Amino acid sequence: MKVMDLYKKWKAYESLPEPLHNELEAVAGDEKEIAERFYRWLEFGTGGMRGLLGAGTNRMNRYTIRRVAEGLARMIEDHGPGAKQRGVAIAYDTRYQSREFAMETASVLGAHDIRAFVFSEPRPTPELSFAVRELDTFSGVVITASHNTKEYNGFKVYGEDGGQLPPEKVSTIVHHMEAIQDIFSIEALPEKQLRKNELLTMLTEGMDEIYQRNLQTLKLGDFPRDEVKIVYTPIHGTGNVPVQQALKNYGYTNVTVVPEQEQPDPAFSTVQYPNPEEEESFRLAIQLGAKLDADLLLATDPDADRLGAAIALPTSGYDLLTGNQLGALLLNYLLEQRKRSGTLPDKGVLLKTIVTSEMGRAIASEYGVETVDTLTGFKYIAEKIEEYNKTHEYEFLFGYEESYGYLIGDFVRDKDAVQAALLTAEAAAYYKSQGSSLHAELQKLYKKVGYYRESLQSITIQGKEGAEKIDQLLASFRENPPTELAGMKVTTIEDYETGTIHSMNGTNQKTTLPQSNVLKFRLEDRSWCCVRPSGTEPKCKFYFGVRGNSGMDAVNKCDALEQSIMTIVQRLL
Repeated sequence: MKVMDLYKKWKAYESLPEPLHNELEAVAGDEKEIAERFYRWLEFGTGGMRGLLGAGTNRMNRYTIRRVAEGLARMIEDHGPGAKQRGVAIAYDTRYQSREFAMETASVLGAHDIRAFVFSEPRPTPELSFAVRELDTFSGVVITASHNTKEYNGFKVYGEDGGQLPPEKVSTIVHHMEAIQDIFSIEALPEKQLRKNELLTMLTEGMDEIYQRNLQTLKLGDFPRDEVKIVYTPIHGTGNVPVQQALKNYGYTNVTVVPEQEQPDPAFSTVQYPNPEEEESFRLAIQLGAKLDADLLLATDPDADRLGAAIALPTSGYDLLTGNQLGALLLNYLLEQRKRSGTLPDKGVLLKTIVTSEMGRAIASEYGVETVDTLTGFKYIAEKIEEYNKTHEYEFLFGYEESYGYLIGDFVRDKDAVQAALLTAEAAAYYKSQGSSLHAELQKLYKKVGYYRESLQSITIQGKEGAEKIDQLLASFRENPPTELAGMKVTTIEDYETGTIHSMNGTNQKTTLPQSNVLKFRLEDRSWCCVRPSGTEPKCKFYFGVRGNSGMDAVNKCDALEQSIMTIVQRLL
């Protein structure tokens, strides 16, 4: 159906909620805006389906939620009565309409006689992953837009292993979604009927308690924890209750929560962007930390799957760690403690993504631990965990990605900021008890394995035109790949869309990873650059990684590589 026909159909629908109808009235005559809202259906990316709230097929609203829930329901039906009886666990964050979208999902599932287990209050994404495994549900859903701004919401789907669905399984849901002829005809049972038919179970504090008990198993050392001073902010999200409870259970008595950011707020009114990767998100925590002379500042994003950390500097002030730096510190501390206690396995494995620092591989090698790379997206790390648990080829020790995602205990199969907060606090407490600090330990690591540095550049191009330009950009890099970057020869090109690794000496081999629209260039000095479109935002991302002989050497190398690639990008755009 054409864009204008869809617009007219939505506008004429008698049961369309007044806010959505008013939105469509407001854009009448604005062909560009109408096209933006109706030129496509929201698509699944690396983090599920995510988009702006509002009216239209390319927006998050009651009807696009029903469409994806219907696709999920039909997929579950394909697996028979047993799958329907096992049902779906559903969680949601603190965003606008999150609870409403969760109940809409349960209502559509209920129309297919599929049970839904819905959290009664906002809860983190990792707790949803845990609940899927604990309840043995067939699937899971979390309503969240992660760290996006307040205008967004999203829909993530999980498999029975507790990991996000990989592309091949998502394609089945998409196939069913595309078969829906009329979005307004999708059946959804009212909540009263769901309860009457015993198709709705509300999850309460009981699941929190079980999750917290599992967190207790991650404790690595026994030493004083009340000396380390911690400031924590949930940035108005779901991390507040579980992170505070977990730290208390571990014996941290010197924890202060940023009061202005403690309570849920869908407007995220104290920040522009509720992302712990951004220094602005730490502004209030830094101010409070300075007053309290805190050792460690922690921040979780709205659905508490990402953790950011700022560490005290020797004189004054705080250093906001990158995801790669925090990952290196956590990995080293974990392996150090496991080796000390004699619990480091012979076949341990570190799992990281292809855009994550090579520093992790260097650290793992020091302890005799293998490193395995996956595509970007924690679902691929979850897949590997499940695989190794079955084959016993390796024992999972730690998984992480540069975008502030970490996992220690595999009772969760997605990145878990609560787990990461506990391990970061423990490392800070341990090193302080030894007369050291996280900052000092990071400097020791650099001296030991090398001065690694990474960076990320993104270009954002909104709408249909933007998506086309990003596709053209990737095509240009494929058709005319650079042979030299920052004065260094490109030695290999890894193209994950074609599944080939092309060496400049003329040899080719196959990649071992799934198909994905990603290019990675490796240079003669072991530097690298990776290009990929974002799976959840209208962005193309450029990742850079280098290893220097000193901190300044690494900075200069990274800056030169960045400039080299971005000059090409500007020319292509």
